[in-house]
Amino acid sequence: MIGTSRLRSPLPFSEILFERMIPINAAIKKLALYEFRYALENLYPEAGWDSVELDKEAEIERVISQRNFYEAIQTKPREKDRIVLDESIARLTRMLFAGLVRGEYSQAWVTKHFYFDVRGFYFLPRTIYFTEAGLAHLGGKPFRCFEPRQKQFENVQDIGYWDFMEANAEIDQALIECIQKLIGVQGTPILITLAGPTAAGKTEIVERLLDTFEKMGKKTTTIEMDNFLLDRDFRDNKAMGKETTHFKLFKRSLLEILQGKKITIPRYDSLSASSSHDLEGNLRPGCFPLEIEPADIIFLEGNFPFQMEEIAGLIGLKIVYLTDDPVRLKRKWKRDIDYRKNYDPAHFRNRFFKTQFQRAEDVYRPQIEKCDIVVDTTGAALWVTPELVDILGLD
Repeated sequence: MIGTSRLRSPLPFSEILFERMIPINAAIKKLALYEFRYALENLYPEAGWDSVELDKEAEIERVISQRNFYEAIQTKPREKDRIVLDESIARLTRMLFAGLVRGEYSQAWVTKHFYFDVRGFYFLPRTIYFTEAGLAHLGGKPFRCFEPRQKQFENVQDIGYWDFMEANAEIDQALIECIQKLIGVQGTPILITLAGPTAAGKTEIVERLLDTFEKMGKKTTTIEMDNFLLDRDFRDNKAMGKETTHFKLFKRSLLEILQGKKITIPRYDSLSASSSHDLEGNLRPGCFPLEIEPADIIFLEGNFPFQMEEIAGLIGLKIVYLTDDPVRLKRKWKRDIDYRKNYDPAHFRNRFFKTQFQRAEDVYRPQIEKCDIVVDTTGAALWVTPELVDILGLD
């Protein structure tokens, strides 16, 4: 245990914390102590580190497992006209720092329940994607396991496109071979959904799949479900579903393209948050729809089709493509902050913290319980339902 007298000075506190953080995130080793102190100063408590009151471990575990904790997170809190880290997030990180230094929280306990993002310099709760029901649906064990190549990312603060694609090459190839075999058994046209969290790598694997099937002489196309969204004003923060989409147009379009027909669908403008079609599904004056030619293999992009019972039956293969939150967050720093410059960094940190638990609970856990294949790129495991194994004659 470290006495409070040492906590009164930020210098010894930072030295102890620096050493205790290295086993929690190996990328800390790439920081000089003075760099670590620069980042730590942003979280320095007004009354000093010895003023931080620690919750019991059980209480912290209870709080981070409750939806209302995440719902209360503000994504754009302001101080002196700038966005800052939400106070609940800042308090959690301060507690974990102080608890590690005082020896009241073990490194093993912290690592089990949290991960630390070096670039954001804060702790986030680990998200659980595989429930007991999901594991049972997938036969209880992975169909195939691979070398966990994403371990190389533990020592970095952000991740670029080529490194990520190379790390996933082996498991991606196994997925491609499964889909090729299914097409050989069931024929075409086939509708495939590939869902997953933001920055999981969906774009990369779809590009590889499109390239593979085109080389096989198969005609491919994609349908973005977002194009069926109603205007944002009409969605009123409701969950994605019949009430927030041009659902009749959506279902009819899928039926028609599976019958080999060319389809005309709405076009959604993300900048104006408006659709080319009105609430009755009629094309608005001055707007232009999208035309999609029939194809052998149709990729339906979007995270919600499996959860619509009237749509799920039309989908020939349902895939969930997962990458763990710490890796995705590093990818998003590179993509959304460095390149796209989509967010204020504090807004970005608050938003990611707030939404991962909610999205897992609302979207990804239910999808895993209904899908045919889960690609766990971080865990380097391919999960296939027993039913699909039988259909494909896999072993």
